[in-house]
Amino acid sequence: MRILRRYIGRMVLSNTLLVLAALLMLFGFFDLIYELRDVGVGGYKLSYALTFIVLSLPGHMYEILPVAALIGALLAIAQMVMHAEYAVMRTAGVSIFGMARAMAGIGALVGEYLAPASEEAAQRLRLKQTSSVVAQSFRSGLWVKDNHTFINVGRVLHDSTLQELKIYEFDDTYRLRTARVAREAVYVSENHWQLKDVVMTRFLPDSAKTENVGDMRWQSVLTPRILSVLLVPPQRMSLMTLISYVQHLRDNHQDSARYEIALWTKIVYPVAVLVMMVLALPFAYMNAREGGVGGKVFLCIMLGLGFHLLSRLFGHVGLLAAWPPVLAAVAPTLLFLTAGVFMVLRFERR
Repeated sequence: MRILRRYIGRMVLSNTLLVLAALLMLFGFFDLIYELRDVGVGGYKLSYALTFIVLSLPGHMYEILPVAALIGALLAIAQMVMHAEYAVMRTAGVSIFGMARAMAGIGALVGEYLAPASEEAAQRLRLKQTSSVVAQSFRSGLWVKDNHTFINVGRVLHDSTLQELKIYEFDDTYRLRTARVAREAVYVSENHWQLKDVVMTRFLPDSAKTENVGDMRWQSVLTPRILSVLLVPPQRMSLMTLISYVQHLRDNHQDSARYEIALWTKIVYPVAVLVMMVLALPFAYMNAREGGVGGKVFLCIMLGLGFHLLSRLFGHVGLLAAWPPVLAAVAPTLLFLTAGVFMVLRFERR
């Protein structure tokens, strides 16, 4: 039994890696076309564009691994069916669920550690070489709430340096107490920033007093880790980053639905890989009975891509329609799991 499991594991793994490499090359080619428009801007050379694409590949790998697992499992089982190996293994009680768990573990490790770090490094490289700033949430800059303090950042540089910083501090009744304007803020230690060229205005009951403070330390919940959410899409953040940022938004009574959907999607991710491999079983079983291998492989590929697109669609629709985040994240996986179980049971009866 152990030998058969190892054999199936090698077959599924080799085919999945082959499909994954092909899909990554395709995504990399599309990224190259997109990046060529910025080559020559500032110091952004072709070599930097290629480095950016390579650093972006782990993020793509995490997203398309369920699709690659589906296609790879189908190809592996189809090969075993053609050589009459699949029927023998099924009678011996061997399944590919163990390999599915292994693939899900690989995907989880990539999504938790490799993809977030490489994506952030890629974005910082691009911003640095094109002399750009991090995307701003509003035309007035980025706004962050920290208890009774409202922070407005004009620009966020690639190294998390803040420019054109305005800090508005209110009392318990939300009356403005102080307003600080700083030319620049540099992160120096845990939750501490060094403000430069600070002008502070104190609002008294019957007057206002303004003074040039120069440089000063500022303590805030705002950290480069929180700012990294501006660089990395929610789908490619690590689980711990998502948890901490969702908690930060909740503590400040801000909308966290987008990040909660991404959080639940990450939690469900290992199940999604398993579901994709379950879907491969009935397709492989049909090959032996009805023929038409090419058409069924194509249908299976479309099914995998459909799962990828449907997951994105449910995320956007759930955000717009204010669905519960867990529903928007779990619904596509449950839908495809139901379809896979139905198809397996149907062909088991035949």
